[in-house]
Amino acid sequence: MSTIAAAALFACALWWSLTGAILYLDALPRSRLPWAMILASVVLAAALPVVAASATHRDPWAAYVAFGAALLVWAWVEFAFLSGYVTGPRKHPCPVDCTGLRHFAHAAETVLYHEMALAAAGTIVFTITQDAPNRVAAWTFAALWCMRLSAKLNLFLGVRNRSEQLLPAHLAYLGAFFGRRTINPLFPFSILAAAAAFALLAARCIADTGTPRAAGSALIAALVALGLLEHCFLVLPFPSERLWSWYRRETVRGPRI
Repeated sequence: MSTIAAAALFACALWWSLTGAILYLDALPRSRLPWAMILASVVLAAALPVVAASATHRDPWAAYVAFGAALLVWAWVEFAFLSGYVTGPRKHPCPVDCTGLRHFAHAAETVLYHEMALAAAGTIVFTITQDAPNRVAAWTFAALWCMRLSAKLNLFLGVRNRSEQLLPAHLAYLGAFFGRRTINPLFPFSILAAAAAFALLAARCIADTGTPRAAGSALIAALVALGLLEHCFLVLPFPSERLWSWYRRETVRGPRI
């Protein structure tokens, strides 16, 4: 059980730290963002070979390395999005009378390139770990993608806590595509699916206790649990941005839409 607890703590700490680091870099003056993007790209270039190398080892340390490297790959795509480099062809809100499928299509256009980048990064991670003994990196990326896609759909359909305060000024238009309601019809199914996935992964952790696979199973289970927590924040009155408020002391927000 100590292995499972250590892996869960590691996953939580790395998730929180990387999210804060992305928000910190994104809050830099626009003139510094190109340098931050270059730094992030160097990290990405280093992370991909690490994913490939760790995939050939079954040891617990390799699970930690693969997990961390996959998070760095994911972080690059997220920073590229929040910095405005990889977003979508649409960069303005809809007209007031835009609703239904047309509104959804416009929302999809705002993040189209971001989704394509996630798909490309995920394909690379899955390809270089295919048939490898350690596929923690691939399942880490898959868990992140599923939970993020669910969160995006719920934000579009409407939630109580939209956290649009985390959007930088140059992406303020995205707030127009965040619905506002206490809960939406998709949300209960998202929670049930995430809870079921966590239950299955937790059972796998218990079954893998004492084996080299225990660390990897615990890392993925903890990541899904964090995704489930993020979903809960969407409907709770607690402003989740406070978790990273100390990273963004100097952030200047754009106009609220």
